[in-house]
Amino acid sequence: MTERQPKPDWLKIDIGARDRYAEVKRVVAAHGLNTICAAGRCPNIGDCWRRGTATFMIGGDTCTRACKFCNTPTGKPAPLRPEEPLEVARSIALMGLKRAVVTSVDRDDVPDLGASHWVETILQVKRLNPALHLETLIPDFQGRRALIARIIEARPHCISHNMETVRRLSPVVRSAARYERSLELLHQVAASGITCKSGIMVGLGETKAEVEELMDHLRAAGCEVLTIGQYLQPTRHHYPVAEYVHPSQFALYKRIGLEKGFTSVESGPLVRSSYKA
Repeated sequence: MTERQPKPDWLKIDIGARDRYAEVKRVVAAHGLNTICAAGRCPNIGDCWRRGTATFMIGGDTCTRACKFCNTPTGKPAPLRPEEPLEVARSIALMGLKRAVVTSVDRDDVPDLGASHWVETILQVKRLNPALHLETLIPDFQGRRALIARIIEARPHCISHNMETVRRLSPVVRSAARYERSLELLHQVAASGITCKSGIMVGLGETKAEVEELMDHLRAAGCEVLTIGQYLQPTRHHYPVAEYVHPSQFALYKRIGLEKGFTSVESGPLVRSSYKA
C-alpha cells in the first residue's frame, strides 16, 4: 500500500460550520438532495456552503463507473426519481442562488443514460429560477451525440465536461471514459454557441508538457473556460497523489492557459470544476 504524503500548508483549510453553512446543509438534507460537495469530499465545502451555494448531483448517489480518483460510491444505482428535477429547482429557489451547478453520476444502466432526467432538471430549474445562471457538469453519455444534443437543446448557460487528466493518464484513472470521446463532446458543445468548460486535476504524475498539450487539445475543440486543481486522494484505496503542486506552478498554468486563448482560467490547489462557478 502506498504511503500517503502529508499535505503542505497551502492545502490546509477550515471547513467550519457557521450559520449560512448550516442553513444550506439543512435545505439539502430536508429535500433528500445529493451534492457533489459532500459525495466528492470537496475541500471547499465550507467556503461554498457558507456563501449559500452548492453543486447539486442528480441521478442518485451511486455511479455505474469506478474512476480511481472519485469518492462517489460505485454499484447498481436505485431507479431514477421522477420528482428529483422539481426538488432541485425548488431547493435552488429556497436558497436564493444567483448561480448554480448541476452535475450527475454516470447512469450507464438506463437506456438513455439519464439524458431525459437531465433535460427535465434543466427545464424545471430554469422555470422556477428564471434569473439564475445555470451551469451543467455533464457525463460523456458514452459519446452518443443525439443525447448530448438534447442537453444542448435545453440551453443551460454553460455546459462543462471534465477531461480530468492528461492523455497518458486518462485510461489509468478514469473508468469507461475516453480522452478523445471527451474532446468530441466538448467540440459539439462549443459548436452550439453555449459556453464550453472543462476541468483537470494535477498531481497525478503528469508533466508540464502534457498539461500544455491538453490545453491545446481543449482550445482546438473550442473550450473557453478551464479549471485546474490539485488532486486529493479520497481514501487509501484510490489513486495515490504523485505530487502536491506548488501554488506558483498553478499561477504559471493560469498564465499559459490565458496565453493560449482561454477566456477564463481558474488555477489553484483548492480549485474544483464547480468552485465559484
